[in-house]
Amino acid sequence: MPKGKLIIVGSRGSKLALTQTNWVISELKKLNPDFEFEIKKIATSGDKITDVPLSRLGGVGVFTKELEVALIKAKIDLAVHSAKDIPTEIPEELIIGAMPKRVDPSDVLISAKNVTLERLPGNARIGTSSLRRKAQLLALRPDFEIVDLRGNLDTRLKKLEENDLDAILVARAGLIRIGYTGPISEIIPFEIMLPAVGQGSLGIEIRKNDERVNKIVSKMDDQHTRIAVEAERALLATLQGGCQVPIGAHAKVLNNEVHLEAVICTLDGERTIRDSHSGSIQQATTVGNELAQRMLDNGGDKILQEIRQKFSGK
Repeated sequence: MPKGKLIIVGSRGSKLALTQTNWVISELKKLNPDFEFEIKKIATSGDKITDVPLSRLGGVGVFTKELEVALIKAKIDLAVHSAKDIPTEIPEELIIGAMPKRVDPSDVLISAKNVTLERLPGNARIGTSSLRRKAQLLALRPDFEIVDLRGNLDTRLKKLEENDLDAILVARAGLIRIGYTGPISEIIPFEIMLPAVGQGSLGIEIRKNDERVNKIVSKMDDQHTRIAVEAERALLATLQGGCQVPIGAHAKVLNNEVHLEAVICTLDGERTIRDSHSGSIQQATTVGNELAQRMLDNGGDKILQEIRQKFSGK
């Protein structure tokens, strides 16, 4: 295989990450039959440190930084990420070359007795490592006991029984991608729980000046997905929130307009600020920025300051 025809694809080594990366490669092969693709597995700090809650790891890019370093050093030609893991600011040498069509971004409940959130018993023990999910759960049912649950998707599924939990919360997109066929107790409606920014979508990151790879991956870009995720990421950037801050958002494109809904919660779910905004698809970033600023002005700034102080130890 001539060197110019081989593309090295960086991926985390988890089952879900490799499934996503293999799917991207299969699609790229269809669109670029003259090229060959090879996976290079790279462990990130988020993969290596599994005994600490994500909210305590600090910083951003815990699931992307090592892949980005490999990309900048040309050890790989592209990296496949879950879009929700990509920081709102990426290295200046890199760009998101494509965002394939989004999978359902909903969160789902998998409960031991296959019952819905409403029918879970009082003080039910629910596993999740996400502050966003925890806060929105407590806003709905303050009696829930939230148990921190780290690990890959298949590990978390096993821990439902091993840790004597009543239920766990996971992203539906991950279940779809790994071919999960077990019971899902409830697809949680957005009225109850808004997803993480970018949830359900993938980001294919490449070097900014690599025209060869850009031409290869850009064929996979889905315009509606990119517009929706751009609005969500603009909101998150203005709120200055990482993936472990209790911020939920969901954007969709309808009739050349982007509609964005978002929520900011206190950690205990007692206070929530929820709002929405719309605009033309050409103004997706502006829609996100404007909604974020309005939410900050309406009390979101105070909530986020309290959370940052808590995790900084001040």
